[in-house]
Amino acid sequence: MLAGFSKPSAGQILWNGHDVTKSGVFHQYKLQLNWLSLKDAVKEKFTVLDNVQWFELLEGKQGNSLPALELMGLGRLAKEKARMLSMGQRKRLQLARLLAIDRPIWLLDEPSVALDDDGVRLLEYIIAEHRKKGGIVFVATHLPIKIEDAMYLRLPARFPRRMTLVDMLDRADIS
Repeated sequence: MLAGFSKPSAGQILWNGHDVTKSGVFHQYKLQLNWLSLKDAVKEKFTVLDNVQWFELLEGKQGNSLPALELMGLGRLAKEKARMLSMGQRKRLQLARLLAIDRPIWLLDEPSVALDDDGVRLLEYIIAEHRKKGGIVFVATHLPIKIEDAMYLRLPARFPRRMTLVDMLDRADIS
């Protein structure tokens, strides 16, 4: 709903006091959003640097791509084709885009997937820095990410979970 893919079944999503489901408001609101999902939108024939600069160009911005890649540990790979990147490096590339585009609201869907421990610490760092500058970060995750003063919303399971063999073996009443 925050990304505008669906409307709330009840209540409202307000941005600056205006309902984001109204088309004129949504157009202005979406210009504040930066969304990271499991689909990385990495163009494999482009260089790593081109993959970030392309998004900067679309934003009418420039000059943040290389510093963002360096911060994310990809500076030495800037001129390599993106097809050479591991899954963790592709995730770091996505995070570099967040930094280069620099929009105030980040919607992050499973941002730590494929990252090693150093990558997760870097993710935690860039989230903290974004928030220090007044940015807003929404994170949907199954993996722990340290975010100071975070508000947690735990959703109930959508579908009842069936008992697995492991669950049966773990039960105390079965010998």
